[in-house]
Amino acid sequence: MSLFESFRRERKEEQDIERDRTNSFYNQNPYNTNNLEEDSDLIDIEEAEVVIRETIPAVEDQSERKEIKTYADKKPVTKVIGQTKIIAIINQKGGVGKSTTAIDLAAALGELGKQVLLVDLDPQGNATSGLGIDKSNIYRCVYDILLNDVKIQDVIIPDVCPGLDLVPATINLAGAEVELVSEMARENRLKDAVGSLRGKYDYIFIDCPPSLGLLTVNALVAADKLLIPIQCEFYALEGVTKLLDSMKRVKTRLNPTLDIFGVLLTMYDGRTTLSRQVVDEVRRYFGRVVFDTMIPRNVKISEAPSFGVPITEYDPKSKGAQAYSSLAKEVIKRG
Repeated sequence: MSLFESFRRERKEEQDIERDRTNSFYNQNPYNTNNLEEDSDLIDIEEAEVVIRETIPAVEDQSERKEIKTYADKKPVTKVIGQTKIIAIINQKGGVGKSTTAIDLAAALGELGKQVLLVDLDPQGNATSGLGIDKSNIYRCVYDILLNDVKIQDVIIPDVCPGLDLVPATINLAGAEVELVSEMARENRLKDAVGSLRGKYDYIFIDCPPSLGLLTVNALVAADKLLIPIQCEFYALEGVTKLLDSMKRVKTRLNPTLDIFGVLLTMYDGRTTLSRQVVDEVRRYFGRVVFDTMIPRNVKISEAPSFGVPITEYDPKSKGAQAYSSLAKEVIKRG
């Protein structure tokens, strides 16, 4: 027997085995149409009872989108405005609670009777959406202030919360870093805009992006002071040294009055040794500028942005709301 004939014979045996296996499965399959005639226990499909079940409706978006007003619709201010303080909330590391702190601290100060403006300078626009503003309905944003010479009053959305106004951000801001490169006086664009509002607000907060690009430089030039949130995690001080170097360069060449207003410890969990070690390390490094108030790791703080409200409105009795209210009082005390 040749090698070719042997191979052909083995191949034929394999095909026979496969055919027998297929036929065996087909004969035992309960859905085989031939078996339906033999099985008298099966129910005729025309006589089967149809069961109608109610479907659960999809969960709607929980956030209540706020009406977008103009600055002309702002409620009249009945109190005397003190000296305006422009504070940039900044840390080049992401996920440390910058936008959360910007929203909740600004809202807490508003509830204490202060007039506050929050400038969203982050292309992600988390501070905008976190306050219940639908970014798809925004006609103008901070991008237009920086590059289209639009007056800041034409962009402000007033009274998003008691005492709190907002300069929103949209995805258009993502291209500002590149477009600002060729502009004259590119570092002073935001300073010129917010400087015109001195005397109209007690506090102006700038929510910075997690980078050290031209948007952040604009914030550093525009601000009087810096508020640095630091997460109570292993990489807490990572990148802070670069931020401080950038602050020193801006202070030397562009903004001589720039200084650190305070360092805020966020996502603190007193049950872990790591959090306590980070607190000790940060206090040893920064000294007295560290706030006494620490923001705890709290699920209510994480839930509030999805409802488009600050934590002080979402759950005033939660530990997170109490912490930001305490921080607001400490900010006022520092002057």
